[in-house]
Order: sequence, then structure tokens, then C-alpha cells
Amino acid sequence: QIQLVESGGGLVQAGGSLRLSCAASETIISINTMAWYRQAPGKQRDLVAQIFTGDRTNYADSVKGRFTISRDNAKNTVYLQMDRLKPEDTAVYYCRVSTVVGYIYWGQGTQVTVSS
Repeated sequence: QIQLVESGGGLVQAGGSLRLSCAASETIISINTMAWYRQAPGKQRDLVAQIFTGDRTNYADSVKGRFTISRDNAKNTVYLQMDRLKPEDTAVYYCRVSTVVGYIYWGQGTQVTVSS
């Protein structure tokens, strides 16, 4: 069973930065999309950023210009660089990987807390 392991979460002051990483426990064949989602208490899980084959990216409006998603295919790893963090960015962040044949993998989540 392939597992996605996230790291890099923590507590940071508003205006600060964090870099999240998500690594697969083994090689995932034919990755299509790698993405980050987040879920704040009492709210639904929402898409934050995604990166497609060919490195095309897509971002939620709330993080455009502040967050950057990237991937290292050789390491089966996806990153989320988060700059100019705001208290409203506080959430559990999850990575998600989908393959061209329809398999979907989720990480266990990592907490990001931004203090004002």
C-alpha cells in the first residue's frame, strides 16, 4: 500500500513562511496530478494548489501570489512553499496524488497554524 507522508507543518507568525513536503513511500506509476488541499475546523476540505503533468499549475484565489507548488518526479515528492502566511491559512494540509488510471492517494495531513 503506497503511503504519502507529509512534513513541514507547524506554528508560524503571520507574514512568515513554511514549506510543506509530501513524499510517496514508493514509486507511483503514471502520476497525473499532485495537489494540496486544506481543511479548517468545521469546514470542508478545499483545493489549495495542484500541479499537472508538464508542470502546469492551478491555485485557489486565496493563495495566488503567496503559495507555490512544485514537484520532483524522481523523488515522487510534491512541495508547497507558503509565504506571507495569514491566520486564515490555519488548517490541516493534505497532499493528494492521482494517477492516469484513476488511483487516488491521500496523505495523513499536517497541521499549519498561523498566529496573528
